[in-house]
Amino acid sequence: MANSDSTLPVPASAASPLSARKENVVPASSKIKELTESRQELLNRIQSLKTDLQSWRYKLDGQVKVYRDELSDLKKSLNVEVEQLRSEFQELKTTLQQQQEDVTNSLKNLGLQDASEETKEAEDVKPDNNEDTAQDLPKDNGKDTEE
Repeated sequence: MANSDSTLPVPASAASPLSARKENVVPASSKIKELTESRQELLNRIQSLKTDLQSWRYKLDGQVKVYRDELSDLKKSLNVEVEQLRSEFQELKTTLQQQQEDVTNSLKNLGLQDASEETKEAEDVKPDNNEDTAQDLPKDNGKDTEE
């Protein structure tokens, strides 16, 4: 029986996995080669995208710096203009206050001058009236007129 076991024919299914493996090895190696190439292409594409991104970041950083500088200059210029306007408004305010005081003083002086002119005219009129009255009245020579 031992001889009969060793002489048994090899089943076909046992021989076929080896041949199937050889057939599978050929497509697997080509598949691995395709995957490797695809992987390399993807890595190259990723590297290219990284390079593009760095370039864009560099350009963007440059533009941001330029815009910040421009904004800073505009801010400084605007601050200077605001200070000039404040100064001009302060001068205008001072000038208007001075003019208002001058007008007020002029009006007071005119009011006082009118009043003082009226007073002077009144004083001028009174002595004139007194003189006229004195001339109309007989002079008293110190004697009583009843005698």
